[in-house]
Amino acid sequence: ILYSYFRSSCSWRVRIALALKGISYDLVPVNLVKDGGQQFSAEFKALNPMQQVPALKIDGIILSQSLAIIHYLEETRPNPRLLPQDLKKRAQVRMIADHIVSGIQPLQNLSVLKQMGEKKTEWAQNCIASGFQAVEQILQHTAGRYCVGDEISMADLCLVPQVANAERFKVDMGPYPTITRINKALLELEAFKVSHPSRQPDTPAELQA
Repeated sequence: ILYSYFRSSCSWRVRIALALKGISYDLVPVNLVKDGGQQFSAEFKALNPMQQVPALKIDGIILSQSLAIIHYLEETRPNPRLLPQDLKKRAQVRMIADHIVSGIQPLQNLSVLKQMGEKKTEWAQNCIASGFQAVEQILQHTAGRYCVGDEISMADLCLVPQVANAERFKVDMGPYPTITRINKALLELEAFKVSHPSRQPDTPAELQA
């Protein structure tokens, strides 16, 4: 069971991993805006004390934090693999994923933006642009068709949702041609399409594909 919110980029990472690995699941929507935020309910806090999505019930345990979930899926269901066998490439994948998951996304997530008031769009744009400058520079050394070489990896699962965030906050993507090229290639793949925020059970009608 995946506890998810259609617009959550962290949830989208996990949805992509589940789709790539062909793991079927039931989706339980947790609306981060409605009712003051359904993630703050006592019921959900029992599932994830951090009161964030995603959370995944699998193999008799409950996991939260998108990368922890993806690592578990990788270790228990290794095909297709999301970490390269080459150790240097594997480290590069983790580095890019961490840049996005730790260095960009948390600075522009809902809980932070709520505190920024009228400056929230400007704040989000600055956080994303600053992070993307670094990621673009790294990708110029690591990228093939995708973030690291020509195989889909955990880094790609983090990149696509973050680009969607950038587009939502109207970040100028002109300075990031490598990010833009890789994102376009990934969005043509079925796993990225079916997991897209516009195609979730809890997507509002006006935002559905």
